[in-house]
Amino acid sequence: MTSQAESILEIFKSTGAYLQGHFRLTSGLHSAEYLQCALVLQHPAAAEKLGRLLAEELRQYAPAGVKLVAAPALGGLIVGHEVARALGARFLFTERDANTKEMALRRGFTVSPGETALVVEDVITTGGSTQDVIEVLTAAGAKVLAAGSIIDRSGGHANVGVPRVALATLQVAAHYPEQCPMCALGIPVVKPGSRPA
Repeated sequence: MTSQAESILEIFKSTGAYLQGHFRLTSGLHSAEYLQCALVLQHPAAAEKLGRLLAEELRQYAPAGVKLVAAPALGGLIVGHEVARALGARFLFTERDANTKEMALRRGFTVSPGETALVVEDVITTGGSTQDVIEVLTAAGAKVLAAGSIIDRSGGHANVGVPRVALATLQVAAHYPEQCPMCALGIPVVKPGSRPA
């Protein structure tokens, strides 16, 4: 693990954002570890620092600059906004429809055909939410150059169809519920994220 990754994880530990237990992730997978970015990003100085560091990592994919940074609500909102600020780009977010669960642009957000974009997320496990945002932007005519996250829980394996960077990459065990050893032991599962179980 790099010294930068170690310092990022130290921020999570010092703010109580690195949790251990039995958790249901947004992806539906179960894990004994959870990184609650909201507990880190509640501190403006930490949010600014993480956004600036992630913007520096993403610049290599946008040497001519980028017009737009997009993130999935709710997890990517704060860090996405800070990355956009650091890059001098505008920021927008996508949301899931409550009925269809499909990701969409709402609130009057629009994308211009050919507009260059980056997608930013707080934590990637499978890359599903990031991929959904990329699909929404691409369907609207944007050219997505890369994606980034504060934490990559996939060990670098999540594929979202564009180059991807993370400030810290972890190899964290995640299990399908039917194969979860904690479920087999009868340990109750908790859904700590922003979406209901």
